Amino acid sequence: MTAPPVQLDNFSVRFGEFQALDRVTLEVPQGAFVAILGPNGAGKSTLLKALLGIASGILRDAPTSVSGSVKVFGNTPQNVKAGWVGYVPQVKSFDRSFPALSLEVVVSGLRRSWPFIVTLQERKKAEAMLEQVGALQLANRRLGRLSGGELQRVYLARSLIREPKLLLLDEPATGVDAVGEADLYRHLETYQRQSGATVMMITHDWEAAQHHASAVLLINRRVIEYGLPADVMCPNCLAQAFGHVGHSHGLVSGRR
Repeated sequence: MTAPPVQLDNFSVRFGEFQALDRVTLEVPQGAFVAILGPNGAGKSTLLKALLGIASGILRDAPTSVSGSVKVFGNTPQNVKAGWVGYVPQVKSFDRSFPALSLEVVVSGLRRSWPFIVTLQERKKAEAMLEQVGALQLANRRLGRLSGGELQRVYLARSLIREPKLLLLDEPATGVDAVGEADLYRHLETYQRQSGATVMMITHDWEAAQHHASAVLLINRRVIEYGLPADVMCPNCLAQAFGHVGHSHGLVSGRR
C-alpha cells in the first residue's frame, strides 16, 4: 500500500442551506491514531460516513451538493477492497430486544449479513476476536443482557473480525464507564500496534484525545487544525472550534 489510508481534497458536503463540510483537505498516514474533535454539528460523522462511501445516507435526504474528492487507500470509498475498512457506529443497528447472541453479532461482521447458522470455522474466528477484546465470556450472552461497555466490546470485535487496515469509530466510549473506557482504548491500541492499522475516532473526550491519539483533527465544518495533540489542543485553536474554552468542555489549556 503506497497510497495513504485517507485523503480528502477540498471536500465539501451541503444539505440544502446546511453546510456539513466546507473544503476539507486532509491526509492521514498509515498507522496514525487520529482523534476527531469538534462541537455538535461540526461534520464529524459526515466525514466518517464519506470515508465509508455512504455520504448520501447521512441524513434523511441526499446531499444537495458534494464537491472535491475522497480517497481511501488511493481509491474511491466504494472501490476499497472488502474488509479493509472497519466501522463502529455511535448508534447501534441492532435492537437490543432482538434475541441475538454476541457471537452472532460478531459473525455478521464477517459475513456482512445475518448468520442464521454459524459454521464451526466462523465460531472459532469470532471467539478469537472476542477474546482479543477481552469479551470471550460474552459469546453466548444475548444483546439485551449486555452493559454499555460490553456492547461496545462486541461491536469492536465485529469491526475487527476482517482485520481492517482502517478503523473508523464514532464516539466509541459513549455509555461506557471509566474502567470500560480504559479497557476499550487499551484493546484499540493493542490492535493498532499489532496490525499497523490506521484509526480515526470521533470523541468528545478531550483527555482521551490527548492521551491516546497520535494526532488530533479539530473541525467545525472546516479544518481548524490538524497535527500533534499538544499543538492542536491549545486555547486559541479550541476557541476557534468551540467558540470558547472553559469548564463546560472540561479543559482550559488542554488539560482537565
